Amino acid sequence: MTNPAPLKTPNGRLPRTARRAQLLHVALEVFAESGYHAASMDEIADRAGVSKPVLYQHFPGKLDLYLALLESSVETVIEGVRAALESTQVNQNRVQATMELWYDYVADRGAAFRLVFEADLTSDPRVRSLVERVTDESATMIAAIIREDTNLSPAASHLLAAGLVGIGHVSARSWMASDSELSRAEAVQLAAGLAWRGIGGFPIHAEGEE
Repeated sequence: MTNPAPLKTPNGRLPRTARRAQLLHVALEVFAESGYHAASMDEIADRAGVSKPVLYQHFPGKLDLYLALLESSVETVIEGVRAALESTQVNQNRVQATMELWYDYVADRGAAFRLVFEADLTSDPRVRSLVERVTDESATMIAAIIREDTNLSPAASHLLAAGLVGIGHVSARSWMASDSELSRAEAVQLAAGLAWRGIGGFPIHAEGEE
């Protein structure tokens, strides 16, 4: 499915926001294909059909462009986890929805997923901080539910939540990378079943109990 062509201004130029979005889309493809170090601003500008000065008007350097892409991708994952958790009040269904989120993301937005989870610039603290946000913020949201339902300590709740996040994104990456014979639906059911059999074993804390 292709995106509709952005509306142009009377002088035939793209509005600034549309041009920025186009540049990010092209840069994502280049970074995903080549990695940060091998990608070049020349190639990104060429594929986008703009001059390098135009590209530099939006992004002063390659790292700025990479960070903008990474931040957008990270926000997408985090918001997806939040939406999955808020989609139901039934915990087993929450586990299912969250696992579906990871598998849908890796399958449908593989380039963005690789940018986040296979970043080759994690030596840069800004990149590392953004990548870590995915696990940390996703786990924090899940931990709040675990804590509320089980009355486990914050540390225990967060550890379990981080494990659930790991089941999601690590198994999704493995499924995608290995060209598995399992369908996406089969893989999701296996991951969700594993996660629920683990977290579902912790008893619900009845309201009013100490």
